[in-house]
Formats: sequence, C-alpha cells, structure tokens
Amino acid sequence: MHGNPTYMQMAIDLAVENVNSGAGGPFGAVIVHNGEIIATGVNRVTANHDPTAHAEVLAIRAACQKLGDFQLPGCTVYTSCEPCPMCLAAIYWARCEAIYFGCTAKDAAGAGFDDSFLYDEVKKPHADRTIPTGQLLGPEAMASFNAWRSFEKKIGY
Repeated sequence: MHGNPTYMQMAIDLAVENVNSGAGGPFGAVIVHNGEIIATGVNRVTANHDPTAHAEVLAIRAACQKLGDFQLPGCTVYTSCEPCPMCLAAIYWARCEAIYFGCTAKDAAGAGFDDSFLYDEVKKPHADRTIPTGQLLGPEAMASFNAWRSFEKKIGY
C-alpha cells in the first residue's frame, strides 16, 4: 500500500483546525477518487448533537452525494486516526478501495477516545451486553425481507 502523504496531512490539518476552532473533536478525513479530493469531513458530534457525525461518516456522505452513488469504489479514505468500529463499517459498506490513517486506536484511547469496548461488546452474546439486547417479533419482522425479495425494482447492495 502506498498512500499520499499530502492527503494525510490534509486530514491531520482538518482535525487540528476542528479542535482549534471549537467545532468538534480531533478527527479529520479526506476522500480521494482518481487523484481528486471529492470530499472532506471533520468530527461534528457535539456541534451537530449527532453521535454518528464522525469525520469519516460525514466525508462518506458528502462523497456519495458528489458522485451520485451509495458506493465509493475506487475511492481512498485518509483519516487522521484509525477508524472506530462504526466508521470502519461505513467505509466497508461504501466499498472504498483503501484506508490510510495517522494515529492508532491506542493513540486515540490515550486522548480519551477509547472505542475498544465496542469491539468487545460485539463479540458478547446478546444477554451479556452492556445495553440489554434481545430479539422481539422475529417471525413478524421477516415481512420486510419477504417484501424485499419480491420487490422488482430493488437496487442490490
């Protein structure tokens, strides 16, 4: 893998600027397609009152809007820090080509952003999770998948 340090530095600069402006946390992301920056994002969790407003997620949303697609094949994500589980999943769902990060998850934990418990929670049986989790109306819920299976105009993903 060979990332472009210029794009990484931009992600880092976005993260630092975001902190210094008081707009949000120390995270920035840049998405590149065919050598062109198509989107950027910064952490806006507190500013937007949105726990999903991570830099990578906001950059993915902007990139998808710009390209007019819900997938980002051929795109590379540069992020100032190793993606959390939510952002990593979003990058995979977007079908990005590569991910480059600056700081590690361990570095983030040292700054007060420890997401290791999320990795642990996912591995636990439902009954053992911190937030009570259980199935309800499973057979009835199958109606949505049955509708999907028979919907002729579906766009697969």
